[in-house]
Amino acid sequence: KKVGFKSKYVTFVPISGFIGDNLVERSDNMPWYTNSTLLEALDGISRPKRLIDKPLRIPLQDVYKIGGIGTVPVGRVET
Repeated sequence: KKVGFKSKYVTFVPISGFIGDNLVERSDNMPWYTNSTLLEALDGISRPKRLIDKPLRIPLQDVYKIGGIGTVPVGRVET
């Protein structure tokens, strides 16, 4: 809640990557947890809508100042 996530939109899945509990199949080691596995939760994520009618955006990841060349912005192209 403090970082801005609304808990009704976030799925919390207890897992054990070392043993493999609740990754693909439900685990007998966690009988108290009856919701989806991690794979089911990931499959349930909907794709964000791509806003193709909006202006082009290039979020900057870093800016390099190279002597003799100048300032070089580094980022990725998004729509």
